Amino acid sequence: MSESVRTAVAAGRRPPRGLFDLPPTRRRRQERTKAQTQDNRVHNRSLVLATLYREGAMSRADLSRVSSLTAPTVSALVADLEADGLVADVVPRLEGARRQGKPSMLVEIQDDAVNLVVLDLSHGEYFRGAVTNLRGEVVERSQVAVGDALGEAAHDLVNELVADLLERAPRRVLGIGVGSPGIVDDTGTVRQAAHLEWHDLPLARRLTDRFGIPAYVGNDVNTAALAVLHFRGSEAQNLMVIATEHGVGAGLVVGGELVAGEQFAAGEIGHLTVDVDVDGEPCVCGRRGCLDPMIDAGHLRARLAATADSGHDAILADAGQALGTVLAPIACALNLNEIVLTGPADLIDGPLLRAAVETVQARTLAPIGASLTIRSLAGDDDLILLGGACLVLAAELGVL
Repeated sequence: MSESVRTAVAAGRRPPRGLFDLPPTRRRRQERTKAQTQDNRVHNRSLVLATLYREGAMSRADLSRVSSLTAPTVSALVADLEADGLVADVVPRLEGARRQGKPSMLVEIQDDAVNLVVLDLSHGEYFRGAVTNLRGEVVERSQVAVGDALGEAAHDLVNELVADLLERAPRRVLGIGVGSPGIVDDTGTVRQAAHLEWHDLPLARRLTDRFGIPAYVGNDVNTAALAVLHFRGSEAQNLMVIATEHGVGAGLVVGGELVAGEQFAAGEIGHLTVDVDVDGEPCVCGRRGCLDPMIDAGHLRARLAATADSGHDAILADAGQALGTVLAPIACALNLNEIVLTGPADLIDGPLLRAAVETVQARTLAPIGASLTIRSLAGDDDLILLGGACLVLAAELGVL
């Protein structure tokens, strides 16, 4: 979102209303209704799939025990899932001496039974996409140059990319997952993505209507946070992902659940003041001393280019200290166990990361600092794509 504001100001336009006067729409309350028989079946189906997805192949008896479902229920659900091609019986691998008698068949998810189409719209120069299997393994890739496309023209490029990926997919496509810049609500509507000139664009609904496949859209940094949680070896349930390549934003997970906020704008940390000096660097929001111009990749590169090589480490360390100053109170308030930095590796890894770690540890209670891991996934270009896969896997299969 910070990049959106920057683009608008540079072009002489009013900054997007999403940053300064967020639309009044708030998260809708979930209506509580009586559970129906079909609801229970959908829940149990997701439970079986989630168990197999996490635990791997197991016998029907073990699946019944682990899921706490009755044996007849498990058998019926497995039969349905086999008919859909999502699971299959496999012969157990026997280690050591061969056992007497016929071994029990195991039920296993078929990772390549269906495909997912996932998109990353966060880059200013091109939209990227991929076809994956159920484990997020990339089968095909594609991208389209954005050029000067805005508004409907940019939306047409999204359709073009999706159509291309659907053509490349070797299996039936289960769903479409998209990580988009800007404010994205829980219906998949992009309320504000100023640099694309998208305002209240119902992107998920349009993709679903056009291609006849369920589509899910989330904020790009939020989807990156889901990817870290589910695909990048995180053991934390309270974590934050910081993106710095195109403006500064954060994706926040608390208790294993993504936190989007009442106005779907949680994680907007780029305009927190970290330099109270009246001569601090000006920010596109109109104030001085914001975090965004301190650590955003574009600003950092400009400062490095204007400084002799001998001063580069100091500039990066100052940026890391500014970031750590913002992260310390957040880590304490939420008892975060992991913070992940993303962006260009040549900027993140090294003095910036070290200074951020040292600053957070110096400013937090010792037990909190000791339990907190701050690491870099700089240069990991697939995070938002994998986050799109998370949206589909959660909504269509309930495995995440």
